[in-house]
Amino acid sequence: MMRSMFSSVSGLKAHQTKMDVIGNNIANVNTVAFKASRVTFAEIFAQTVSGASAPDPDTGRGGTNPVQIGLGMNVNSIDTLMTRGSLQRTDNPTDLSIDGEGFFIVRNGNEGTHMFTRAGNFTIDKLGNLVTADGLNVLGWQKYTVDDNGNYIFDTEEELTPINLYEDEYNLNKRVLAAKATTQAVLAGNLDATNTTINSNNGQIIDTNGDQIPEDGEGKNYDAHFIVPLSVYDALGNEYKLNISFWKTYVDTSGSSPQTIWYYRISASGAGFGDSGGDSAASGYIKFDSKGKIITDDSNYSVTPQIKVTPDPSVGTDSFTFELNLGKLTMYATDSSVKPTQVDGYPPGTLEAFSIGSDGVIVGVYSNGKQQPLGMVAIAVFDNAAGLQRMGNNLFIATSNSGDFTRALKPGTEGAGSLNPGTLEMSNVDLAQEFTEMIITQRGFQANSRVITASDEMLQELANLKR
Repeated sequence: MMRSMFSSVSGLKAHQTKMDVIGNNIANVNTVAFKASRVTFAEIFAQTVSGASAPDPDTGRGGTNPVQIGLGMNVNSIDTLMTRGSLQRTDNPTDLSIDGEGFFIVRNGNEGTHMFTRAGNFTIDKLGNLVTADGLNVLGWQKYTVDDNGNYIFDTEEELTPINLYEDEYNLNKRVLAAKATTQAVLAGNLDATNTTINSNNGQIIDTNGDQIPEDGEGKNYDAHFIVPLSVYDALGNEYKLNISFWKTYVDTSGSSPQTIWYYRISASGAGFGDSGGDSAASGYIKFDSKGKIITDDSNYSVTPQIKVTPDPSVGTDSFTFELNLGKLTMYATDSSVKPTQVDGYPPGTLEAFSIGSDGVIVGVYSNGKQQPLGMVAIAVFDNAAGLQRMGNNLFIATSNSGDFTRALKPGTEGAGSLNPGTLEMSNVDLAQEFTEMIITQRGFQANSRVITASDEMLQELANLKR
């Protein structure tokens, strides 16, 4: 009698535990990135009344099975279901979800324990730190290099650091993007072949008195056939507006095929050209073949002249040199259309906005139109994610069965999921499944209580035997 009651009591306790888990799942149906749990049961060790016996081939007697009475049941496991929840679009630039395996890595300050979360509802604090809703720092990398193609390569072997969008030890103040002096300017387009040539002597521009034309051209009647404006920058970000003037000067017919020579002159205010800085202009010549293609292999007509700009001493910065690339010019019988296509210098800019890519790179957008990485979000992947231990507030820590956290991964590589910016992962709780489990659990609890009631009535009948 007592065995049945004790067995039913164990059933009541186990079903109550399962109801507790179901209640917790339903309570967190709208919790960001919550992972539901499930309960499984197992029977308790059974009491053996008689053991099994083997068949006797001599007597022909058959074998018998063991006779055992179960002593109830208990909770075998409470598993965490690591399936991915659905996504909710928020369009908040700091909201992130992980498309695939992995966890965000967070820490309480600089010396705290690494913790992990799938909840990407991050914010930016007053100092520029990327943090969770509880103020934990989101970890990643901030040191990077730029390859020959202009791609940013983050050093993912570096130690993880709290991501700060405003400053770090490698890039210092990221609110302001430093100016870059111009090192290259590329011109492309056409020079009109129908323009008439001006007075020339074997391609050298001369004035009406037979002297070579002064670089400032002051007082002369040689209006440029085409003028191209170009802006360049020094190391402090000061802008210099240059004018590049072109003249068709001479057609050389001495060879087997005619060649056309053009003269260009660069002028600017507030700066000089050359070593002394006293020259008010820089000039040179380029040559085209009879098919309108620029000739690049004649050392006397360089298509990549080095232009040295010397700012006024009061500006407070050094001279800088940039390569003027004229190799993309053509000369056809159509309107002139030369313009700058690539100028690599720029003035300083202030941080105005940022975005996060699927590769975890946070890119800042500056007032000068340039972009610069501000950091990269790191991802942790575990051999057994279900073995992580819950710490509350959507956080997990590693355990001996989850696998150790040894190194972080770049999103989208080595099994780590990529990021979905502007979205949040929702709870993976299935309400239909939970309500079904609730009904089953309720009936199981009810059935165990009925066994206790029936056993009590049987004990009552036993007690009444003495009457």
